[in-house]
Amino acid sequence: MHLSIGKAAALLGVSISTLRRWETEGYFNPSYRTAGGHRRYALAQLEAKFERVVSDPIQAKPVAYARVSSHDQKKDLETQKLKLEAFCQSRFESFEILTDLGSGLNYRKPGLKKLLRLIFQRQVSHLILNHKDRLLRFGADLVFDLCRHFGVEVIVLESRPDRSFEMELAADVIELMTVFSSRLYGRRSHQNRKRLAA
Repeated sequence: MHLSIGKAAALLGVSISTLRRWETEGYFNPSYRTAGGHRRYALAQLEAKFERVVSDPIQAKPVAYARVSSHDQKKDLETQKLKLEAFCQSRFESFEILTDLGSGLNYRKPGLKKLLRLIFQRQVSHLILNHKDRLLRFGADLVFDLCRHFGVEVIVLESRPDRSFEMELAADVIELMTVFSSRLYGRRSHQNRKRLAA
């Protein structure tokens, strides 16, 4: 059975452009090309490559992630980065640190989007966090499930002390209120600037 380049890329968990680049570099070639020049990959060949992409350390690297919610927490962001860097330097030859400044409820942060893209492309061997909630306020477990699916080992350096249900609920409510208040005040500020400009 042979697959198109699009289906082959989906099976390998990489982009179509990556498959084309691999061919140019002589790293991974299609089984053959059709009369129209379209690449075709044998399923057996892809299955072998799939296993290699998962386990090949050259294709995957440790990625550390740090996040704070607001600009006045930038000092804490630097502290997180220093802890992550010290840990990674003691364990790995090379690594990457991604950072975000934004709410734990915001799923569109650039660092988080890049992290997910790297995981989907099987370019992450380890995900290192200072705390679980530095990833996302809600939804971190979903990302951890994705990590398990793609063979990514998750390392959390520090665990929060056990908190009661009431304390967790209060923290969640405060997070929600902070986000929506910021959006409301930001919208009002924008509207006021428009009125002044007019």
